[in-house]
Amino acid sequence: MEKFDYREALKNIPHKPGVYQYWDSEKELIYIGKAKDLRNRVGSYFNKDIQINAKTRVLVSKIRNITFTIVDTEVDAWLLENSMIKKYQPRYNVMLKDDKTYPWIIIKNENYPRIYWTRRIIKDGSKYLGPYASVSMMHTILGLIKETYPLRTCNLQLTRQNIEKGKFKVCLEYQLGNCKGPCQDYQSEADYNNSINEIKDILSGKIGTVVRNLKSDLEKAVSELNFEQAHRLKRKQDLLENYQSKSTVVNSSITDVDVFSIASEEKYAFVNFLKVMNGTITQTQTIELKKRLDETDEELLTIAITEFRTRYDSHSKEIIVPFNIDVEDSSIKFTVPKLGEKRKLLDLSQKNVMFFKKEKIDQYEKLNPEIRTERLLTLMMKDLRLNQLPRHIECFDNSNFQGKYPVSAIVVFRDGKPSKKDYRHFNVKTVVGPDDFATMEEAVFRRYRRMLDEGSDLPQLIIIDGGKGQLSSAMKSLKLLGIDKQVTVIGIAKRLEELYYPGDQYPMYLDKRSETLKVIQQLRDEAHRFGITFHRKKRDKGTLATELELIEGIGKTTAEKLLKYFKSVKKIREATETELQEVVNLKQAKAITQYFNPAVSDVTGLQ
Repeated sequence: MEKFDYREALKNIPHKPGVYQYWDSEKELIYIGKAKDLRNRVGSYFNKDIQINAKTRVLVSKIRNITFTIVDTEVDAWLLENSMIKKYQPRYNVMLKDDKTYPWIIIKNENYPRIYWTRRIIKDGSKYLGPYASVSMMHTILGLIKETYPLRTCNLQLTRQNIEKGKFKVCLEYQLGNCKGPCQDYQSEADYNNSINEIKDILSGKIGTVVRNLKSDLEKAVSELNFEQAHRLKRKQDLLENYQSKSTVVNSSITDVDVFSIASEEKYAFVNFLKVMNGTITQTQTIELKKRLDETDEELLTIAITEFRTRYDSHSKEIIVPFNIDVEDSSIKFTVPKLGEKRKLLDLSQKNVMFFKKEKIDQYEKLNPEIRTERLLTLMMKDLRLNQLPRHIECFDNSNFQGKYPVSAIVVFRDGKPSKKDYRHFNVKTVVGPDDFATMEEAVFRRYRRMLDEGSDLPQLIIIDGGKGQLSSAMKSLKLLGIDKQVTVIGIAKRLEELYYPGDQYPMYLDKRSETLKVIQQLRDEAHRFGITFHRKKRDKGTLATELELIEGIGKTTAEKLLKYFKSVKKIREATETELQEVVNLKQAKAITQYFNPAVSDVTGLQ
């Protein structure tokens, strides 16, 4: 394959803002990017000193030609990149997953304009407001307009000439009070257009201005004793104030800002947009981006910002974002709020994007459960600082009763789910008395010595139920076996759910709602349950065996044989001498019968 001479290509690329395009050997456009310095950005792809991920290396290996377009500012580069990606859809660019056609509210370009919703945009001079991601929100606004402003809904050609000729008659809508009858000149064009201007203000979030004007008109109507007009104005004012109270989320001093937040997964990212005018959210939408080259959150957010501002024709001078964005442009101010009303807006946007993300991920995981497994394991790898996916996890727990009957249990999770066939119990052999640390040391050593002897694959993660002491004991055994560097080991302390790593002085805390912590807790609880179940059986068996040892001629070994054969003391009590002789001799059988049935034995003896 012909080798690409990137050094020669770089010579022709200037240090200016712009958009670059990568082409493959088939002359197919495979990637489009933006940069505030084209040469530096393109050169970074070929710089061996800069680490790039595997997907980007594949992209670079396919490049056979580079073209570019110079623009005046970095913001212009944003816009050009966005339009070119939409047009050409290169295979290595982020894919915007948004196949919906959202509705718009249209103010028709005509005499006595109609207002209605549509999904089709026709360039006929009409004003389109939207799009509305929430159809219910759009209908709420249209309902408010219809109830507050009587407008025509017919499609008659209401030219001044046609009206003066008397071509039209008022319809039922006029009789119902839903229209003021401009078709017969019952409503002047100036009065009609005044309503249209107020509606434009409402749709732009300037409800406060409309309400103030209404109050002024209301006071004038009252002073002129025009109570019928005053009643209509008061009803309109109440409707608008009620709508304003529901739609205002922050101080009205925040006049015109765009708010963005992002939530990322391994393969997808979700970005929420809020358009705020005069303290009112006038637009909101969340979109999904499919990653192609492990793009950073900053790269994805800039793509989404460009898309939303183009889609909604937004020219806000201030953009609220969750982190700093490296863009130099005097016409836009990026704000990362820490407190106050703007922080509330950012938090609201974050809530929306997290809800949308959860809904989407739940949908994907229902259709393909393997997606959930991969996502969960990737999250655990990131949270626990692992160097590989924890597909095989083992968890140890100890149990004892007042220092007696010590046991250890191990549970195994594979791909995030219990693998019950791999669960194991350990009867402690080398520890005397209640020594939890020594018990853990023995269990861990025996478990992994056997796995090494059998040539089994070691787990990627070992969890020890306990704090630093139990963790240190486990590490002693792993070091003795020479595998302490091959696996990751953590201890979990129950009181505050603290996670300890070997050698770390301070614990690590995960969010209580973290899925990683929930899996660790599930492992710990399952190990505890499994260990306690075995421990109780052993303890009960030990207690019963001790009771049988009280019988003359019955020792520990014989007691255990009896329990193994009859399964319970109740069955031993009910057994005949003949049945008992299947396990013990005649003398022992008579002793057992006399112990459990002394009255029967006495009667038999008298005879």
